[in-house]
Amino acid sequence: MERGNYNAYVNIKITNENVSPEKKAELIKGATQLLVDVLDKNPNTTVVVIDEVDTDNWGVAGESITVRRKSGQ
Repeated sequence: MERGNYNAYVNIKITNENVSPEKKAELIKGATQLLVDVLDKNPNTTVVVIDEVDTDNWGVAGESITVRRKSGQ
């Protein structure tokens, strides 16, 4: 895939916590529509990529998400 052929590229990062394919499809559709609505981008040339990050590799307030989930946060 050559990026030059596309007019928008969105990268969504979420924690890897069993997000269903249906929810990912909603994210892709919603992000695409947002670019259409706000920036008048062509949906046929808008790329959306979802990266899932292990909760051990994502941190907030000095703690990994794994630790925060275990403590109920």
